[in-house]
Amino acid sequence: MSGRFPGADDVDALWRNVEAGIEAISTFTVEQVEAAGVPGRLARRPDYVRAGGVVAGADRFDAAFFGCSPRDAELLDPQQRVFLECAWEALEAAGCASERYPGLIGVYAGAGFNHYLLRNLAGNPDVEERVGEQELRLANEKDTLATRVSYLLDLRGPALTVQTACSTSLVAVHVACQALLNGECDVALAGGVSIRAPQGTGYLFREGGVQSPDGRCRPFDARAHGTVGGAGAGVVVLRPLADAIRDRDPVRAVIRGSAINNDGATKVGFTAPSVGGQAAAIGMALRLAEVDPATVSYVETHGTGTVLGDPIEFEALRQAFAGPEGGSGWCTLGTLKALIGHLDAAAGVAGLIKTALALEHATLPPSPHFETPNPAIDLEGSPFAFLREARPWPRGAQPRRAGVSSFGIGGTNAHVVLEEAPPRPPAGSAGPHLLVLSARTEAALAESRDRLRAHLEAHPDLPLGDVAHTLRVGRRTFSHRLAAVGAGRAEAIEALRPGGRAWTGVQEASGRPVAFLFPGQGTQYAGMGHGLYDGEPVFREHIDRCAELLRPHLGFDVREALYPAPGADERRARALQHTATTQPALFAVMYALARLWQSWGVQPAAMLGHSIGEYVAACLADTFTLEEAIEVVAARGRLMATLPEGSMLSVNLAAGDLAPHLGPDVEVAADNAPRLCVASGPHAAIEALAARLRDSGVSCQPLRTSHAFHSAMTEPILDEFAAVVGRIGPRPPRMPFVSNVTGRWITAEEAADPAHWARHVRGTVRFREGVGTLLRDGHEVVLEVGPGSALGTLARQQSVPVVVASMRSARQEQPDAEVVLAALGRLWLAGAAVDWEALAAPREPGRVPLPSYPFQRQRYWIDAPGSRPAAAPAARTLHERPEVSSAYEAPAGEAERRILAIWQDLLGIDEIGVRDNFFELGGHSLLATQIIARVRDELEVDLSPAAIFEAVTIADLAALVEAGRGEEPADEDVMAELLAEIQALTPAEVAAELEA
Repeated sequence: MSGRFPGADDVDALWRNVEAGIEAISTFTVEQVEAAGVPGRLARRPDYVRAGGVVAGADRFDAAFFGCSPRDAELLDPQQRVFLECAWEALEAAGCASERYPGLIGVYAGAGFNHYLLRNLAGNPDVEERVGEQELRLANEKDTLATRVSYLLDLRGPALTVQTACSTSLVAVHVACQALLNGECDVALAGGVSIRAPQGTGYLFREGGVQSPDGRCRPFDARAHGTVGGAGAGVVVLRPLADAIRDRDPVRAVIRGSAINNDGATKVGFTAPSVGGQAAAIGMALRLAEVDPATVSYVETHGTGTVLGDPIEFEALRQAFAGPEGGSGWCTLGTLKALIGHLDAAAGVAGLIKTALALEHATLPPSPHFETPNPAIDLEGSPFAFLREARPWPRGAQPRRAGVSSFGIGGTNAHVVLEEAPPRPPAGSAGPHLLVLSARTEAALAESRDRLRAHLEAHPDLPLGDVAHTLRVGRRTFSHRLAAVGAGRAEAIEALRPGGRAWTGVQEASGRPVAFLFPGQGTQYAGMGHGLYDGEPVFREHIDRCAELLRPHLGFDVREALYPAPGADERRARALQHTATTQPALFAVMYALARLWQSWGVQPAAMLGHSIGEYVAACLADTFTLEEAIEVVAARGRLMATLPEGSMLSVNLAAGDLAPHLGPDVEVAADNAPRLCVASGPHAAIEALAARLRDSGVSCQPLRTSHAFHSAMTEPILDEFAAVVGRIGPRPPRMPFVSNVTGRWITAEEAADPAHWARHVRGTVRFREGVGTLLRDGHEVVLEVGPGSALGTLARQQSVPVVVASMRSARQEQPDAEVVLAALGRLWLAGAAVDWEALAAPREPGRVPLPSYPFQRQRYWIDAPGSRPAAAPAARTLHERPEVSSAYEAPAGEAERRILAIWQDLLGIDEIGVRDNFFELGGHSLLATQIIARVRDELEVDLSPAAIFEAVTIADLAALVEAGRGEEPADEDVMAELLAEIQALTPAEVAAELEA
């Protein structure tokens, strides 16, 4: 749910006011009313009531968020602007705002009378001079409310604008429910909006009218003499209950049934209410809901506070609730209008939201201003009562139930039967949890971070797993991003503080390719991945499978070496120190970790292993099946264990610079980085080399290895190892990976050649060249899939832009789950695709309402003629340049400067760069025709209206002008035809035109 109401910027604030009985009707001074445009003589009349419900900031809007140009935002009906923001907030609150949501989302909504068009735009000479009638109508027609929401939020379900006067928004809810029942959409947005322009005015009281003489609304009270106008908007998100429960959505209340009808002619006049019509609608809703009226303990009435209307509504309720149950006062009546006034087209949904909140808080709301019932209302013996203060809402044998009524001028009546939400299943598992936030701007991201932290502080019982899940699956991803990992609520709060342990970044791309790096021997340690084995079913499944396959080759369970139990056989615990066990154990861990990443949607676009790590890449690429890879790796380790022992030395020199220092028995085993390589050979030869290097001032470090890998000392096993590979028969890879032997992409012939894998054992590991191959082919995001961050450190030395480690090293103590989640967050920051639902699957977290997007609003308002000094016309205000993908570039020539002035005027943006994309700035087909027409007139050049698709920047358009590449002048019929073609283009077709 979402809404903007007098005295309440959101539904939580509304509930606080409702529970406390706080009236939010504003009163205005004569000066305030005059400033809003009311003539002083009228504002000073004794029968002019200076009161009404006001929505704060209705003149402000986050145009850039919705892709609107400032000029379009100024023309757009403020009701539509506010409703757009509420629609977005409601989708976020429901956890349906993600671009990955697979279902159809429908929109059913209505708006009040457009005072902005009447008072501010129509007849405004400045507006008429620069805006065509069609553009003005499209920005202000009620008909475009629902369709505009669907367009700007990219919703693909039905979009219907509903208009039934005061009952509009509750009728919209009913229509949305029918659409869901009919399977026309999977989720529906329903609601309404009503905002006068200007706000802060009043009305002339007329005796016998529907408006209050003193600006107070006292429904059902003896002192009631009318209602008072209010402003506001409300949106609810609806979906079938079974679907919501299945997906663990934040169900706030359940609609058991709804009904609408019309009074017909059975009343005294078109605007009059009807007892029979109202009673029939209420009774029909109760029957369709299969609810006994005796189980309904609250009704949110239409409650306008009029002398005649209240008794008619009360009698309709009495008839609908008539039954043999007896007793009195068991159903409380209330109305929101007493607090915020009559919201016209938004009144019904506002009452629905209030009632859902009352059910959620198990609190019966009070009826402010009610003291003595209207003389025409007989409470005695009726089922109904009024409360002067909020009370706990007891739960009987049946769930708490309520009704909501809304009746429109013209006779369309609506009633909805609500029931409290079913009990929520237990919260998700304990931490750690990955929190992600994103926004369109840096300022919005900072505010989102602050809002979330404050929310966690204010709600200590909120399950952090549900919070994290909601942020990941229920919110759309924008370019400014933040990720943080918290083991619990306190850690999450600290991470969200300014300067806290959170990662931030800016990334426009999505689905950015990720390359996997697999480390070699020397990174292993007992317990590697133990936390993942305990906590991640996918990782555990693949470790178990590898252990099962390795048992015949090793003669024992490799898990005894990986995860030795306290007091276990020490021989097994030490087994990981021997290469015969190290290689298969390391393979198993890296393979299981890779499969875990793949299960989370992170698929390798390319792979590069280091020595034994390349076998994981080959297995994932289907050069070897898992069974085959296990056999090859086990044989490789077993054969290497038969070799004489040797040593290896890490040297801070380039491989070419090391060559002069090498003795006859020592060679370069690995060329790891521009200034880092590894020498391999017999113990004595390596010790002598280390001494010579130190004497020369070269830094070097012995490696903890048992053998001189990738040297001549491995030659005795090569033929036998090649025979093992030959019996298996490796296949060409189905996924690209880089060969250590060549430092280039492995070819189909190399992968299938047993001799190649023998050379892989003997030859130099050309890791440096391999990283270069990745970079040359555009792989700028690499993930180290194995223990530690050694390979990532090497990759950074070659300026790989994004390097992420995903498993701790032996020296680190951070829990495995925190390390891998931090890696996932950093990959998401870099633009990698992530399957958040798969991450959540084992834990089954739910969605919860969280703080909504912090819109960065600016004033977009064309003042009514005469309402502000002519020296400062708001219509000519230029707004700040929004965040766009191009860097600012100033105009260079006369054509660019003149075209820039046209763009600034029609888009309403200051400092437009000549490389800025017209459509990225909020341009659209109608505006394109105006741009081209102005360019043709002012620069005296013939251009086709379709030229904007060829020249989407000022620089490109200026080049067209200067080159004289315009089309022949088009007559009016051709222009109209081209305009129709442009307007008929879908967003996908526009994108295709731009790419072409």
